[in-house]
Amino acid sequence: MDLPYWNIFTPVARGIVKTAEIADANDPKAIRRAAEILRAGGLVAFPTETVYGLGCDAGNALAVARIFEVKARPRIDPLIVHAADTSSAERYGDFPQSARGLMEKFWPGPLTLVVPKKDSVPPIVTAGLETVAIRIPAHPAALALINAAGRGIAAPSANPFGYVSPTEAAHVAEQLGDKIDLILDGGPCPIGVESTILSMAEGAPCLLRSGGVAIEELEPLVGSLAMPAGPSARPSAPGMLKRHYATRTRLEISGQRPGEPRAGEKAGLLSLVRPEDPDRFAAVEVLSPSGNLREAAANLFRALRRLDSLGLDRIIARPVEETGLGVAIMDRLRRCAAKD
Repeated sequence: MDLPYWNIFTPVARGIVKTAEIADANDPKAIRRAAEILRAGGLVAFPTETVYGLGCDAGNALAVARIFEVKARPRIDPLIVHAADTSSAERYGDFPQSARGLMEKFWPGPLTLVVPKKDSVPPIVTAGLETVAIRIPAHPAALALINAAGRGIAAPSANPFGYVSPTEAAHVAEQLGDKIDLILDGGPCPIGVESTILSMAEGAPCLLRSGGVAIEELEPLVGSLAMPAGPSARPSAPGMLKRHYATRTRLEISGQRPGEPRAGEKAGLLSLVRPEDPDRFAAVEVLSPSGNLREAAANLFRALRRLDSLGLDRIIARPVEETGLGVAIMDRLRRCAAKD
């Protein structure tokens, strides 16, 4: 059931429509002001090493409800709680012994663990599930904000639900700037795709979402990873819906040259390296001239946004090798290409 709420920070509620201030994430005064907004129930967009998050006090159900409203996010899709350190993370979830090695090696960093939740987590954060997704981000501005606020921050990506995730402050301002209270600008996100999500809640560790930590890095600690059967109508973690991270322009994944683009079609190309025939396309985005998958992941969402802004008939994405961060790249492209 949706929670009724009223929030003094909602610009429309005050009869004022304006774009949120963009403040330097390296400025301690800006961090303190952002923390005050969070403690008062407001929303702050902030940089992480993966993508920009839209954060609120994880213990404030009304503030969390506003995130769902601002993003037009379905209430069945749980959020991630961002903590400052391991002891803080343990206020929100019960971590099994099997998770300890992962926490020591990958935190702070782009790994989210799903564990049984504690009563301190409002049900709206977890979409009513008895588990909670938690991580410690590695970005210094994110950690400074969490510490200044003195509480965990519930945060999905800072974009309208289902659209390409933001990796720069300008992306947030373009789409949500009139609906939130402050944007902390920490520059481009260095990883560029969301965190890897592992469920540690029952039995063998299960990979719920590929992301910034590669499967090859995880398996030496946990062994072979179980995989979910497929897209779920009720996801147990963010990023599990069939269509997600999507451009408004139709995207197709194709490694075939014949017939692309079609006669008279204004088509764009997303390619790992420079193609042999760039002049056949109305626009070309190269993710990494050297073919480096880590660089490609960092550029993925930025490149998709540029292509999506050009009024193209179609975006053609060339597949990449599914090793390392290539797994996360292909996951995002498949969900972007999926039909509703």
